Parts: sequence; C-alpha cells; structure tokens
Amino acid sequence: MRMGVEVQDTSFAAVAGQENVSGRSPAPISSRLASLLGSKDRDYLLSRDGTQVKMSDLEGKVVALYFSANWYPPSRNFNQFLIGAYQQLKSTNVPFSDLETKKSLTRKFEIEAIPCLVILHPGSGKDVEQNALRNGVELLHRFGVNAFPFTKQKLEQLEKEDKEKHDSQTLVNLLTNRDRDYVLSHHGARQVPVASLVGKTIGLYFSAQWCLPCEKFTPKLVPIYHKIKADDEDDFEIVFVSSDRDHESYASYFSLMPWLAIPFGDANIRSLAKHFDVQGIPCLVILGPDGRTVTAKGRSLINLYQENAFPFTESKVELLESQVDEEARDLPRTKLHGGHRHELNLVSQENGGGPFICCNCEEQGVGWAYQCLDCGYELHPKCVRVVGDHAVRDVASNG
Repeated sequence: MRMGVEVQDTSFAAVAGQENVSGRSPAPISSRLASLLGSKDRDYLLSRDGTQVKMSDLEGKVVALYFSANWYPPSRNFNQFLIGAYQQLKSTNVPFSDLETKKSLTRKFEIEAIPCLVILHPGSGKDVEQNALRNGVELLHRFGVNAFPFTKQKLEQLEKEDKEKHDSQTLVNLLTNRDRDYVLSHHGARQVPVASLVGKTIGLYFSAQWCLPCEKFTPKLVPIYHKIKADDEDDFEIVFVSSDRDHESYASYFSLMPWLAIPFGDANIRSLAKHFDVQGIPCLVILGPDGRTVTAKGRSLINLYQENAFPFTESKVELLESQVDEEARDLPRTKLHGGHRHELNLVSQENGGGPFICCNCEEQGVGWAYQCLDCGYELHPKCVRVVGDHAVRDVASNG
C-alpha cells in the first residue's frame, strides 16, 4: 500500500485573495484567471455567505487555489491552521455544482493529494500555470503568514533565516523559555533542569492521546526506550511534546510513558512543531549531543531497526542499511504470507520498491519489502508469516 492519497473528488476549490505588495503591474485578470476559474455561463465566484464575487475583483491580488474536502481528516485539520494563519482571509469558492471547472483545475495543476494550496502570482500572464507554486500547504506549515506574498525572493530569505536558526539551535534554547528552564518527570512531578540533558542524544516525541497512530506506536517505543537506556543510560532521553487537547488527556497519556515531558500547554510546544516542520504525528525528532538535529525520521528508524537505530546518526543508518542488504541476499525471492492470498515478491528500491506502509504493522518501511505484484500489498520482511504446506493449499484454494 503506497503512501499518498488519490483525489477523486474535492468538495470545493477555494480561492483566497490577498493584496499584491510587489509593486508590479499585474496582468489583466480576465486573461489570467477567467479561463481557469470561470465557465461560459459564469464569471463569478462565491463568498462564504453565497454572495457572488466578480473575478475582476481579484485583480492585483495573490490568489491561492485551495483543493480540499471536508470528508478527509488532514484537510479538516489544515482548514483550522489556514483560518488561524489568515485571520483577515477573504475566501471565495468555485460553486459546488461546477464540477467541470473543479475537474479542469485538478488536471491543470496535477493535484494528486489533498489538502493542496496552489499559489498564483499577479503578473504571471499566460505563464500562470507554469509559475504557480504547488506547495502552499508546506510553506504555510513552515513559515506561517510570513511566507506571504510567496515570491521567490521572500522564500529564499525565509529559507536562509530557517537554516541560520537550525545551525545555531541548542537544546536549551529549544526547550526553555523565560518562565521555564525544566521538563517534567514522573517522580512526584519532579522538575528536571534542561541543562542536565545537555550532551545527551534527545528524542522529541510529538504525540497525542487522541491520535490512533500514536496509540499504536507509543507501546512499541516504550520497550525500545528501556533497551537503549539499559545500554546507554546516561546518553539518551526522550521528551514528550504533547498535542493533547486538555490537561486530563495529557496527564493520562503521559502516565503511560517512562520518559520526560514539556508541561501541557507550554508556549514552546507550538514553536517546536513549527521549527521542525511537524505536519503529522507521531513524530520523533532526534537531537545529537550538541543540540543539533540528527534526523526527523526517528519513528521510521525505530520501526526499521528498533533499539539498534541508536544513536540515529547517518553513519549508523548507513551501517544498518548495509547489514540489511547483506541479510536480504539470503531471503527467499518469493513467499506466501498467512494473511494474504497472493504470492509476495522480494523487492528493493532498485527493482520496484521504495517507501511504503506495511499492511501488517501499518508502520512505514523503506528499502526491502515483500510486495504483491497483483494488488500492491506490501510487508516488512520481518512481518511475513510464512505458511506451511497445508496452509499454502488453503490459501491457494481460497484465492
């Protein structure tokens, strides 16, 4: 099962307008947007209250096409983020009944997943599609409203500032603020000074009780944490960064964890999520002993290598990957899995494999996998339950 979402139908394409501050003369709106957003029977869009808004009213503005659907949870989550980021947002919609325009926009901008925010700039003229930015969701997650007006110069400036911020980050400036220089442990709500963690490899665990993938991953992380601590007690720690919605949920969830935590509702929680561009949970960001980021893929590395992933460095991952490649040479080229009716083929990134979601443990995988060439079913090699001769006959007869 490959990662990604196929867009079959979006409930609306929202057009968000903001004033042009570039100072350049924009192309006439009729030549720039009418062919994209209008039809032979319609030269207007709809505002939230149903009022018709002439396309000419968008002249001189940066326009964002928002491909979304209310039935899709990631879209609903981003809706709130988008509204919060643009408190003065003016949005108008392509009418719900205008399916042809929505399908045309989806094709023109090659929309493969939602939510998707496409940015159109004034002055693009006939090159509006070629010059459009298709990563508006990512840009807003990373930079918030500071990304506006989404020009090349503005984004290069933000990238430079972001790099400087990451290059100068330390554990203390990440986890403390004017009112707090500690994190919490379970020992009588004891306060542990952040300064005492300097020099350790730290995992920042972004998670929440309401999150189903978190509910599945946390019980896997706990024993691995204990195994790493047993061998390297003074070198490793995890800090819980909560996305829980109330203190009761936070306290209940934290009680299941043996590691440390930032207090519920702390101001640093939002800034950490933004700093590390956390767009989904659970997420395990690994910081090295110097406080610099080692990897944001701690969850994936834990799933692949368990406690052997420590200390999560590039050299350690390369060593583990070479070991896996060596072990894969001895794996059978095909297998029958007890939970699937078709034969599975061993694949790698070089011959048809790549990033995937394991259909057994529902966690990420990369590199080697057993894949069904008939239906795309994929498993980590460790998740395959080989069936005996009798079971093979049953599986074959049931297929």
